[in-house]
This record gives sequence, C-alpha cells and structure tokens, in this order.
Amino acid sequence: MPEGHSVHRIARQFERNFVGRPVAVSSPQGRFADGAARIDGRTMTRAMAVGKQMFLEFEDDLWLRVHLGLYGAWDFAGEILVDPTIASANGRMGQTNQRGTDPIFDDAGENSLASIGAPRKTRAHVRMSEQTRGLANEGSEWPPPVVGQVRARLLTEQTCADLRGPTACAVESPDEVQKVLERLGPDPLVGDPAENERRFVAAVRRRNVAIGQLLMDQAVVSGIGNVYRAEMLFRAGIDPHTPGKAIPEEIVRELWRDWTRLLKIGVETGQMMTMDGLEGEAWRKAMASRDDRHWVYHRAGLPCRVCGTEILLEEMQARKLYWCPSCQR
Repeated sequence: MPEGHSVHRIARQFERNFVGRPVAVSSPQGRFADGAARIDGRTMTRAMAVGKQMFLEFEDDLWLRVHLGLYGAWDFAGEILVDPTIASANGRMGQTNQRGTDPIFDDAGENSLASIGAPRKTRAHVRMSEQTRGLANEGSEWPPPVVGQVRARLLTEQTCADLRGPTACAVESPDEVQKVLERLGPDPLVGDPAENERRFVAAVRRRNVAIGQLLMDQAVVSGIGNVYRAEMLFRAGIDPHTPGKAIPEEIVRELWRDWTRLLKIGVETGQMMTMDGLEGEAWRKAMASRDDRHWVYHRAGLPCRVCGTEILLEEMQARKLYWCPSCQR
C-alpha cells in the first residue's frame, strides 16, 4: 500500500499539471461513470494529500477523493511539468533524470527520480504507486489509448492521468470531505506543526494499545504504513508491543518528530529512506535497493545491523511486523 510520501508526491503532480486547467473526466471502465459526469469539464482548483488520502477540488465545491489502497496506481502521460523544488535529500540527484537519460527504479518498483531535475516539460509516461515501475517512452498517439481497467481518466490538453484499482474513488461535497478529514490523524505536512504534535502525543498516550498498532491507525497518525512503522520503532528503540500510554511523553514526541523528518525525505526523494549518514556508494546502493536503506524492514532472519541479533517477523493485526528484540526493549 502506498504510504504517505507517495500520496503527497502524486498530489504535487496534480498541482503542477492540472490545477487551474479545465479537466475532461471519464470512466473507461464504467464503474465511476456517474461521478465522472459530475466533474467533467470543470476546472481543478486544488490538490491536497492527507496521509494516504488524496483530495482534488473542482469548481462549484466538488471534490474527487481517492484512496489507492493496496493495488491502486496513477499513470501520468503527456507533457509533464517537473517541479524544480523537489530535490533529493542532499541534492545529489538533481541532474540525474535529464532528457534522454533513463530514470532509476529500485528493486521494489519505486521511482525516486521522476520528479527531480531542472524545470522542464517531458513527454513521458509516469506510473506513481508503491508497487509499480514508473517511467517509459510514450508513443505519439494523443490522448493515449486506454490500457486495462481504468477507473477514472483525467485529461487536459497536455496531460493525462489514469487511475487503476483504487480502494476509494468518489465525488464528494465539502461537508463529506470534512467528515473524512475529521477521522484522520495528523499529517506532518498539513496544518499547524505544534497542534499536530499535540494531537499525536495525546492519541498515543491515552491508549492501552500496542504502539505497533497505533502507528498503523490512520485515526492516530496519517500516512504511516508497514515500512515506516517498523523503521520508526527501531530508530526509537521501542518494543512494538509496548502500550502507547506506557511510553514516556518525550519519546512519543520524538517519534512524531522522526516521522516528520522521514516523511519530508520520502517526498523529496521518492524513497522511504530510513538509514542516516549514508554517503557515496552506500547512498547510491540504498536508493537503488530497499534492502540497503532500511534497518529492519524486510530483513527477517538476518542479523541486526546494530547488534547482530536475528530480526524477527511476526503478524500484528494481519500485517507483517519486523523488529529487533535486542535493540527494541
């Protein structure tokens, strides 16, 4: 499932390429036909991500809400305006994805460079999801042919976005959107930072529920999934089974601040980079392979990078949990 950094990057793609433009909306698959008809031809006025949910605002107070879920993905095609403000966390990759140069995909299918480089328009095809590869040369046909089960197609004169396999795709009123937002926990990139931290600390410390469960609860905090959950708890040295209310307040605050740091790195690089201090070849390897950029995630049975203890894998609420029983006590 795409975690928060991916959804923020997708929202920024819409901000650059769709906001301020009239958008033709259709449902080639047919399952979103009624919703598409309500916003077809209207100008998109805003693109916003909160955790794993994305909200696209159109004229006349209509919103398209999308949750990609486990299998959803957006395909962008056409003239794609790249945002020069999104750079790698240390500036090393700013010139990598230039015209005529192949982008880099890691072995998990994430594309760290699709939105990095000098400001330009590219004629390209970009897939944005957690599990699919992203950039390929596009043919000359416009608009591009529909391929597979496309729930919704959003089309301007220059850019096309196809949505496949989402958990949620619905046109909603401002009141309906507000109700969704009220159910979501704080997102470090949305709203007042101090209030967000306060809400997170309060939500964690009043619950007698394992912190490993709380971090995955989108009503407690928005955007954290399996990878960030495992890595944040390792970085903090917290046993994932510890009840939230048993964790000292300052440690909960540092969890929030670490999530803020990691989310910003994820948005900037397109990768869930959770190891600090990597330089040179170690950084390049980590950007190309998730197994080289995580402390414990996906390392079941391997020695801990810090203490050598075997990394454990168990299920917590039907999701895989990786942790070190020695470092996390």
